[in-house]
Amino acid sequence: MSVAFTALLSYSFINSITPGPNNIMLAASGVNFGLRRTLPHFAGVYLGFLLMLAIVSLGLGKIFLTFPIIQPIMKYAGSAYLLYLAYKISQSASLTNLSLAKPITFIEAALFQYINPKAWIVAGTIPAAFVIGDGITGTDIAYLVVGHALVSLPSILFWVLTGSRLSRYLSSYKSLRAFNLTMALLLTGTVAVILTS
Repeated sequence: MSVAFTALLSYSFINSITPGPNNIMLAASGVNFGLRRTLPHFAGVYLGFLLMLAIVSLGLGKIFLTFPIIQPIMKYAGSAYLLYLAYKISQSASLTNLSLAKPITFIEAALFQYINPKAWIVAGTIPAAFVIGDGITGTDIAYLVVGHALVSLPSILFWVLTGSRLSRYLSSYKSLRAFNLTMALLLTGTVAVILTS
């Protein structure tokens, strides 16, 4: 094995457990829709990123080096979409209307990874930082994907569970609206970080 596996697990855990666009949206979905209805969103984030990591590790991430114009386009497109999601979250303020609202689907969550600037940064860093040696083999890619999968599953599921548990304390219109506005502001804050980095 030419993968620094222990270091990979630590890095993946830190990046998976800390607040970011995916985790903020999963917590908000957990509050507004509950655990069961948020599971497709969770699965889309989890599996969508693992597929991205495999693709980048295979070398397709080098497209950004060949065509550098793609990076700012995706950065601004992703940021615009995050602001749209922040707006949608801020408008989710009525418990009675939740049955009419729809959580993010599996496909939407999986595709979101490809316009999520943080996801691209993490996926690009993992093979570059944790593969020892010049080349990367299929075995290396398997270790990278499995290692990240092991620690990211409980890490991002934590945010869904926390959100679904919080929902019992947010049973009034005012408390739910305050939570959703807070989540929307946090998501907007991640956009500011992305645009200034």
